[in-house]
Amino acid sequence: MKKIISVVGARPNFMKVAPLHRAFEKYNKQQSASSLMIDHRICHTGQHYDEKMSKIFFEELELPQPDFYLGIGSGSHAEQTGKIMIEFEKILIQQQPSMVVVVGDVNSTIACSLTASKLNIPVAHVEAGLRSFDRQMPEEINRLLTDSIADFLFVSEPSGLGNLKNEGVPEEKVFFVGNVMIDSLLHHLTMAEESQILKKLNLLPNEYILVTMHRPSNVDSDEQLSLLVRMLNSLSEKRDIVFPIHPRTLKNLERNQLDSKLNEKIILTDPIGYIDFLWLTRNAEVVLTDSGGIQEESTFLGIQCVTVRSSTERPVTVEIGTNHLVGDDFDEAEKVVADIIHGKKKKGDIPKLWDGKTSNRIVDIIAKNIF
Repeated sequence: MKKIISVVGARPNFMKVAPLHRAFEKYNKQQSASSLMIDHRICHTGQHYDEKMSKIFFEELELPQPDFYLGIGSGSHAEQTGKIMIEFEKILIQQQPSMVVVVGDVNSTIACSLTASKLNIPVAHVEAGLRSFDRQMPEEINRLLTDSIADFLFVSEPSGLGNLKNEGVPEEKVFFVGNVMIDSLLHHLTMAEESQILKKLNLLPNEYILVTMHRPSNVDSDEQLSLLVRMLNSLSEKRDIVFPIHPRTLKNLERNQLDSKLNEKIILTDPIGYIDFLWLTRNAEVVLTDSGGIQEESTFLGIQCVTVRSSTERPVTVEIGTNHLVGDDFDEAEKVVADIIHGKKKKGDIPKLWDGKTSNRIVDIIAKNIF
């Protein structure tokens, strides 16, 4: 039996590791000999430590309680990365896994990749090759560094293949497997149909705007924050708005006394669990966001998405999906949302291999290479 440790640290990681865990369990059931089985363990670094953003995700995504919890908590990028490396090294020395699996682009991703690599433990990166080409984003640095040291690079969309080739990553390390986030979405869509979130928030399907904003470029600048509030107030005259608010965004609104200036028609909520949020996305007329994963989910669901960023590491959602990239410009975002409300919608398709079977492909490749 071989041992593999998958790392989760922030909320989006959970959606990517949950289908992998199920795929490892399925793989084990198909083995005739225990020597060919894989002991899959989960390490939660505690990078997201808020119960609403962490514990509820483990429960909803049917993940077992993590085998290892590092309890890192908040801090600067350097503090988080350093603390994770120190604590994760202890786990690796004690457990001696055959491989470490990291997902996405958070501080936990690069910290655990570096730690494993220095101990000569192979690293697999799920969602490799994505690039925004904006090095102001900490996530872009994490992506570049992780891909440069990973041994197995699992790619979710064609742009990732081109980016890794341009960076000189050997072809034999790269595997185009599709999008593991869609595995989670499809697995939970039937459950989401039982959600009472629309009733709870008094929303009608296809008659509201779903908003998420948390990136520093949008919520750390006082000027941008004021423009965000102005835009939301304006749009709330046209449609109901539901805004599950990130702790960082709420803190900055309160610091600038802008929370009291939001129109009372705007429904502010705490962070919402995966099942309810999936149902909110599925039934929104338009999603207004600066998140990465939501661009993918809305494209798969055929929901119009307006992304308030100057670049996206998921260009397939713009090229063939339903994503509108409008730059760091809330005026332009408002205009595009208004156009969508008036029927100017983008027809999108589902990208290749976004079929709910990505985690199975990943596990098959890992199994062939560790035995």
